[in-house]
Amino acid sequence: MNTPETPQEHSEPLRRAIGSRYLTYALSTIMHRALPDARDGLKPVHRRILYAMRELRLASNGGFRKSAKISGDVMGNYHPHGDAAIYDAMARLAQDFVIRYPLVDGQGNFGNIDGDNPAAARYTEARMTAAAEALLDGLAEDAVDYRDNYDGTLQEPEVLPAAFPNLLANGSSGIAVGMATNIPPHNLDELCAACLHLIKAPNAHDETLVDLIPGPDFPTGGVIVEPRESILETYRTGRGAFRLRSRWEIEEMGRGQWQIVVTEIPYQVQKSKLIEKLAELIQAKRVPILGDVRDESADDVRIVLEPKSRNVDADVLMSTLFRLSDLEIRFSLNMNVLIDGRTPKVCSLKEVLRAFLDHRREVLIRRSQHRLEKIDHRLEVLEGYMVAFLNLDRVIEIIRYDDHPKAKLIEEFTLTEVQAEAILNMRLRSLRKLEEMELRNERDALLKERADLVDLLESDELQWSRISDELREVRKKFGAKAPGGARRTKFSELTEVAEVPLEAMIDREPITVVCSKMGWIRAMKGHVALDGPLKFKDGDESRFVFHAETTDKLLVFGSNGRFYTLSAANLPGGRGMGEPLRLMVDLPNDVEIIDLFLHVPGRKLILASNTGDGFVVTEDEVLAQTRSGKQALNVKEPARAALCRAVRGDHVAVVSQNGKLLAFPVEELPEMVRGKGVRLQKYNMARGRQGSLELDGGLADLTTFDVEQGLSWQTPNGQTRREPDVAQWLGKRAGVGRQVPRGFPKDRKFT
Repeated sequence: MNTPETPQEHSEPLRRAIGSRYLTYALSTIMHRALPDARDGLKPVHRRILYAMRELRLASNGGFRKSAKISGDVMGNYHPHGDAAIYDAMARLAQDFVIRYPLVDGQGNFGNIDGDNPAAARYTEARMTAAAEALLDGLAEDAVDYRDNYDGTLQEPEVLPAAFPNLLANGSSGIAVGMATNIPPHNLDELCAACLHLIKAPNAHDETLVDLIPGPDFPTGGVIVEPRESILETYRTGRGAFRLRSRWEIEEMGRGQWQIVVTEIPYQVQKSKLIEKLAELIQAKRVPILGDVRDESADDVRIVLEPKSRNVDADVLMSTLFRLSDLEIRFSLNMNVLIDGRTPKVCSLKEVLRAFLDHRREVLIRRSQHRLEKIDHRLEVLEGYMVAFLNLDRVIEIIRYDDHPKAKLIEEFTLTEVQAEAILNMRLRSLRKLEEMELRNERDALLKERADLVDLLESDELQWSRISDELREVRKKFGAKAPGGARRTKFSELTEVAEVPLEAMIDREPITVVCSKMGWIRAMKGHVALDGPLKFKDGDESRFVFHAETTDKLLVFGSNGRFYTLSAANLPGGRGMGEPLRLMVDLPNDVEIIDLFLHVPGRKLILASNTGDGFVVTEDEVLAQTRSGKQALNVKEPARAALCRAVRGDHVAVVSQNGKLLAFPVEELPEMVRGKGVRLQKYNMARGRQGSLELDGGLADLTTFDVEQGLSWQTPNGQTRREPDVAQWLGKRAGVGRQVPRGFPKDRKFT
């Protein structure tokens, strides 16, 4: 009995299996999706879109077809991927703010510079542009190789003939596996000039090419402020970046008023998001000299920037906005392309132009050979026609009466198969055209053309001369003198304006800072009376009230030992109750606000925890640049930061909660930036209710004083008491101290 054979199992190590399959995927992504071909500058999806439009006969001077029809044909015949991806790729080829020389002529909503998406494919129509036809010119003349499509039912070109260097003209971007590419658009007139020079001088220097191609030419214009040395190095290595700024001008409004109008924004920057970013800068008061921003754009870009006052320096304002927004970007260049459609390589400008020229030479040779074959075939047919003309009556007789006219014609007149077939296929009405003179003229013209083609195929010099002529034709059709061919992106020297600190941009005005016990903070205009009546929320009351100016910085010290920095100019106005301070900085809810005060540059502070540890720190060291603050005093539960006092004397006085006072020189405290500090005063441990050891007393208050003037404190009724002789309380740091003087406040506070 025969048993069915089981399929033979195949096993291999997991490492090898995954590696081989991932390598296959990576190569597919690199070669067939993400990287453009150096010869025609297209990725497969773009090449297939243009070829499908050619098959649909969507010429630049013809009618439009629905985009859904085009993307459907591309997907069904050549590109078996999602129709949405195909339509997005086609829409990009039609966007004149993305593509320097659009390859698709779109009719309908194809998106805009604000970042809005194109309408659905069923609502838009498209056809090819003249530039796209230039890329396809020569396909019918065997200019390039063809390959089977994905299911083997049709043929598609491996590369397009490309009459101009589309890779640099329109640029490209893509992310493959382990590599990426990003190429900006360039001016076609300059590219043709560089190609012509490279034909004359194949060993041309990079400096000469950069003289002809000074930099990218973005469809949205702008101003390149990158130094020439940097641009030269970028084109020499194929990697680098270009600093691109918006174009702006000052618009006078009369009576000394003016505004800034931005007319061109950097490439690939969405205008709507740029406006949002500028509005955020105004709302966050990060650019105090900017008053308002408006978008007055129609078909062109017009962004209006209003200064806070007419005394603002326009260069300073724009320099600040260049630094903080996308009014200035750095566009990177990574010329990673497929050489000969197979090998990825980061190429220099010269290598990319050389790849294009070599491709054009191959296209020229193939088209010439194709034409030569057509001429030879036509000459053979003409020879047969001339035999038929000389023996017309006999030829007609053979065709009418002979059973095998083709064989008879070949035998009697010594014709070839092609000639006999051509005579037999001739229509009767064509007999009147058989005039010997016309046949001889056509033959002579073809013989001359054939001789020229043979000379062309045998001479490198003639080939490059023909390519030069073709480039001049392209330059005439799409160059600087053609509509839209002039350079849009200009160049300018980088004039750096000295960075102006935020404080220098703020108008200096007096304010009164008010912070409640619950942490609601506000800034009232002017210097109001500190003991005057203030409004607070129900159950809330005043805690910190002091005079300041809008240019000041405020320091907040939390019980977690961190300092937080606030700008007085960013405080909410004083008409309402203010805003919670915890929303302005990242102050946790379980952290208590220990102190809030004006920052004084160079001033020294004493920080101390409730366990009696502390040190001296300079205020400049605790300024925080972020919302999260800056750690200064390290504390660990159950310890917490308790005090922050300015150093205003040569001695420190420390009082404990159990009424012990100790004084010692300030110099005994170390000056640190961050840490736990050293012991200021010694406290005893006592048994708590649960039997655990707890701190007996702890730090109550701290102050600094000049020992020659004595120690002073404020009584509950507002009077100032002074103890001139503090000798009995003087001791060494970390001592216990002695009982406080008579009359010292019962809350153990100096103020």
